[in-house]
Amino acid sequence: MENKLTREEVLHVAKLARIKVSEEEIEKYQVELKQILDEVEKINKVEGYDSDRMIAPWSDDSTLREDSEGEMLDAKEVLKNVPRKNGNYIEVPVVIGD
Repeated sequence: MENKLTREEVLHVAKLARIKVSEEEIEKYQVELKQILDEVEKINKVEGYDSDRMIAPWSDDSTLREDSEGEMLDAKEVLKNVPRKNGNYIEVPVVIGD
């Protein structure tokens, strides 16, 4: 088995990543990218490998509590705790610029 990628494969990856690579980098990445791919390939060789289990190792879906209606908050009580208000509205700092 070859221990490095071809020059064309490295150039293809560089093009996909939209990066320029020098001749020295091409030679370096031929070996390094091949090593990375070999490590990733080891995952496929693991017995019992299941890609669905790799996403979430449990099968139980989350259960949420039931929503229940509570008492309505009094607007005057709520507005007593805010730092800035304008009538019945709470003022907040602008977070989106022009």
